[in-house]
Amino acid sequence: MPAKEHHRIFRSNWLRAAVLGANDGIVSTASLITGVAAAQASHGAILTSGLAGLVAGALSMAAGEYVSVRTQADTEAADLRLEQRSLKRNSVEELAELIDIYVARGLTRDLAEQVARQLTSHDALDAHARDELGISIHNRARPVQAAVASAASFAAGAMVPLAVAAVSPGPHLIGWVIGASVLCLASLGAMAAKAGGAPRLPAALRVTVLGAAAMAVTAGVGALFGVAV
Repeated sequence: MPAKEHHRIFRSNWLRAAVLGANDGIVSTASLITGVAAAQASHGAILTSGLAGLVAGALSMAAGEYVSVRTQADTEAADLRLEQRSLKRNSVEELAELIDIYVARGLTRDLAEQVARQLTSHDALDAHARDELGISIHNRARPVQAAVASAASFAAGAMVPLAVAAVSPGPHLIGWVIGASVLCLASLGAMAAKAGGAPRLPAALRVTVLGAAAMAVTAGVGALFGVAV
């Protein structure tokens, strides 16, 4: 018996939201903390700004992700309603369309007609949603799931630079925050790549380099202006 396959495409919705949230949480909070610290702010002000960034960022991620994915879900629902009406009014034309789809995928016309008729008899809307519109149970938009995943992962990511800043006051705060954040970004990239079945090193380097660049630029802006903003 062949080994059971474990496909990763089914993870794409929540994995994308979680990786985006955690990456944004680390980078934005670490950048905020280093920028304020470089402006010679007090340790209390640095922690306050970091905590405010965590809360605001998590809520913003949740709201933005929900609105975005909700729009996608509404579009899918509208297409399904349109397809349902078309199936009731033009069943013959819809069946012919499904047959043509299967023929284009490599089936003979006789076999395509048999498959189309059986699937239509079983669940016509599901067959057209999957094979005509590309909508299946595995890739349907889930706004609440995406919003929760984004908010939770953002908060988890933001806790890293905030915790490091809390225990490392003084002149070495910026170095510790950037160092810890870069390590976490590398780990995040590698773990996300593993979960998605992609090469780990390129993913880790990608998020590390971009995140470190963002933190460095923000620290430079804070040092240039010399004020906490």
